Amino acid sequence: MNQDLELSERERLILRAVVHTYITTAEPVGSRSVVRRFGLDLSAATVRNVMYDLEEAGFLQQLHTSSGRVPTDRGYRYYVDYLMRAQELTLAERTRIEREFRAKMDDADEVMRQTSHLLALISHQTGIVEAPAEENAMVRRIELVSVSEMRVAVMVVDNYGRVRTMMVPLDVPLEINKLAKLNGFLNEHLEGVPVNQLASSLHETMRTLLDEQRQLAQAAVRVLDLVPHERPGQLFLEGATQLFEQPEFRDVNRAREVFNLLEERKRLAELLRMRMDERGGARSWVVIGSETQADGLEDISVVASPYCVEGRTVGLLGVLGPRRMPYSRLTAVVEYTASMLGRFLTRLAG
Repeated sequence: MNQDLELSERERLILRAVVHTYITTAEPVGSRSVVRRFGLDLSAATVRNVMYDLEEAGFLQQLHTSSGRVPTDRGYRYYVDYLMRAQELTLAERTRIEREFRAKMDDADEVMRQTSHLLALISHQTGIVEAPAEENAMVRRIELVSVSEMRVAVMVVDNYGRVRTMMVPLDVPLEINKLAKLNGFLNEHLEGVPVNQLASSLHETMRTLLDEQRQLAQAAVRVLDLVPHERPGQLFLEGATQLFEQPEFRDVNRAREVFNLLEERKRLAELLRMRMDERGGARSWVVIGSETQADGLEDISVVASPYCVEGRTVGLLGVLGPRRMPYSRLTAVVEYTASMLGRFLTRLAG
């Protein structure tokens, strides 16, 4: 049976009430508090029976015999997919986000670092922003600088204003008097090429070159073939300490598992990218607890959204926090911030 048809209207009402109450209080929810908080025209006994049925169906759980109930991952998923009402950002919230972007500098890395900080401040959770991966960054300028007879610095400026400098040990000496010609050649042929395709692009170009230009291309390829492969998009993460102020992470061992994963930013970025690819990357999504299928994230949820530059999805951003998050509000925050970041980087890359 389709999941959205499994629950009666009364069950949906009670599940929504339990999720809302638990998100707000972080305390197990009892039937009397549901009736009192939401002014339901139902007795506490009726609500208690419905909560029991929801527990039997796997939407709620009772942590202790005498306590109230809390949502399970399945309960949160049902709430997000079928019960959550979209929340609009207030004018003050939109203005704050826009003001932050107007104050940014021309350095894209700093923009993304500050965006993750902004998400952390607004959400009171952990803000995450994935920078565009190398295949989405185009060369704006490239320069080789001699460091020693057998060592050269390769400086690449991309269309987001980011500067990469890589030290490359040479297999054969590079004559100083060739550097100016070589730099001119590189900029003529590599401007607009994806940063992760420098050597392969020159390999293709070399087929059409003759004489001196071919010799320059061969010298450039010898250098660029030695440039280390770049990592996937860097992950900027701010506000991790706020996560450990949540009651869910008062247990030291649980907090340590999450902290260890946050320290492994490459692994976290890969997990988020995999989830975005599974969902097509078209709009925001929520990953809840065990759905991450990752050790250390069972007690964590992520609200994330892709952002686009010139119509192409190049990265993602979001908020990471306990499963007990205000999903409706955070979805609105994440989507609006993603649209602002995309517009800002589009202008920067233009």
